[in-house]
Amino acid sequence: MKITLLATSDTHGFIEPTNYVDSNANKPFGLEKASSTIKRYINQHQDEKVILIDNGDFLQGSPMADYVAKRADEVDKASFINAYNQVGYQIGSIGNHEFDYGLDYLNFVMNHSSRQFICANIVDHDNKPLLTNPYTILTISGVRVGFLGLTTTSTKKWKNVNGLNDFNLISELSACKRYLPELREKTDVVIVVYHGGFERDHTGNWNDINPGENRGYDILKNIKGIDGFISGHQHRKIASELFKVPIIQPGSRGEFVGKISFDLSNSTKKITRHSSELLSVADSEPDQEIAKQIAPLSAHLQHWLDKPLSHIEGDLTFNDPFHARIKESAFIEFIQKIQMSKMGTDISATALYNNEAHGFESPITMRNIITNYVYPNTLVKSKISGADLRAALEVTAKYFDVKHGEVVVNEQFMFPKERFYNYDMYEGIEYTLNIANPVGHRVTKLKYHGKDIIDDQVLFVTLNRYRANGGGHYPMYTKDKIVASCDMTISQIILEYLQEHPVVKATNNHNFKIEARK
Repeated sequence: MKITLLATSDTHGFIEPTNYVDSNANKPFGLEKASSTIKRYINQHQDEKVILIDNGDFLQGSPMADYVAKRADEVDKASFINAYNQVGYQIGSIGNHEFDYGLDYLNFVMNHSSRQFICANIVDHDNKPLLTNPYTILTISGVRVGFLGLTTTSTKKWKNVNGLNDFNLISELSACKRYLPELREKTDVVIVVYHGGFERDHTGNWNDINPGENRGYDILKNIKGIDGFISGHQHRKIASELFKVPIIQPGSRGEFVGKISFDLSNSTKKITRHSSELLSVADSEPDQEIAKQIAPLSAHLQHWLDKPLSHIEGDLTFNDPFHARIKESAFIEFIQKIQMSKMGTDISATALYNNEAHGFESPITMRNIITNYVYPNTLVKSKISGADLRAALEVTAKYFDVKHGEVVVNEQFMFPKERFYNYDMYEGIEYTLNIANPVGHRVTKLKYHGKDIIDDQVLFVTLNRYRANGGGHYPMYTKDKIVASCDMTISQIILEYLQEHPVVKATNNHNFKIEARK
């Protein structure tokens, strides 16, 4: 007999095939297309026993997800949850972004979802499972298939979950060592569903700039008895084999459905053959049942996204995101001004979070805000030294490299995962980064109010909370340096500012320079 696992991961609330920059877009991703791809596969392979899995990070990331979490009524919330239910998932893991809107919201969604959630390494302080069972077992035509759930331990680093009552994380390896033996005894096939990725490639070479965030290689190297491995978090496209175990990672936004198939002996129930593959959804038509389910929600969202907020004197758009990162744009300066105004500083840092962003058109709408600021992050004010600021600029300068005398993006920020959010631009200071210099010696100019910044100088800077806690390999920013914070998300702060300023001016002081000069 043949058992096939079909899995999505990191859909990030993209149900419709659009990124919401253009409301009429038909993109090659989305839950609707993934669902159609799954249905077509099942229809064409009726001799196979198919199990459907979602590998987490489904609650945050799209304008629809943000709208549902923070503004929608109970009917629209139900539509969002039911869209995922209609896919027919049987198993679900918990991703790090599931915590972005709070534990109450996560529990609400879990309680109204039809799939069985599993997670072995989110525990209370007695090391007992906190949110759900560590594993579950499905019996398929007499074959017992066990699923062990894991999430990246970076959940605690990435998101502000430390304040959650009785929340604790144990390492992925510890959870495997704890549960794999008993799961192996109870089952014929064992699958790990891990919302995390691979820190090394198949040759053992390190490929992750965030140590400890992804442990897939380590798990498969050290833990025996795993028959299949579903991964995520890195948004990579993987269908391969590692330590003779089939592995998949199906990208993000539902652009692929990952497939692992097992041939089993009817007499012994032992695996005789396995394979892994990624199924593209690009050519699939959207699932009309899901589209009908969310149609009222979609209409409410589009109305909210297109409501005019402010008009612009000048231009706050840009065409080339790379160019907007090496030469300050009026858009970035505008965001910095809003952040400084909210937190009472005259230095601010922000990032251009994705390459779909193109600034604010006039009139500015929620569509502009939400497509430029996809993360529900908050702002803090940190007290730092001149040495801290210089060190932070050296870290941000790592985003760039030089090839053939030209500044380009460092490949480490593109693979194995795009990390645009870890390149910060600053306002309130004047600085030059010479990328031709060795790493650690790239800050060639650093001035504050026209004077060179000295190491022991006291400065106050506005940062997002992720960065202020050191996220993205910024060790000079630590929690103890935070002196004030705001609980409003950045998108809400921008909305508040625009509501108070019906007309805004586009300005650009060109305060930073990126060069490659020998």
